[in-house]
Amino acid sequence: MTIGSEGRISAGWYDRPRMVLLAFLFALVVSLAALGYAVVRGIGLFRQAKRTGRAVSGPLESFEAKTAEVDRHLDAFERSSKELEAALARLQRSRAQLQVLLDSVERAKARLHWLRVFLPAR
Repeated sequence: MTIGSEGRISAGWYDRPRMVLLAFLFALVVSLAALGYAVVRGIGLFRQAKRTGRAVSGPLESFEAKTAEVDRHLDAFERSSKELEAALARLQRSRAQLQVLLDSVERAKARLHWLRVFLPAR
């Protein structure tokens, strides 16, 4: 404690405790008001996020369903494509065998052409 020039006893580093208390209370009120404002704005944001989520969830589910359907179609296309390739390979083998048989028939016709002279015409 010190004695000031006017003869008052000072309590230490600051001699106006009432001003300190008022400043503290003012800061407390402002802080609580800011906290209240932040809570109200946070609740509003939460509610808006819920509304937006509900508005987006319907089209999003529709999009997911269409995507799943496209995936199913792509899988079916892939299976069909493999089956088609296998069928084309079988067809090429069959056509090659047919061509061999047709060539054999043509050679046989060419060899037996002279015999037609003796067969009656239709």
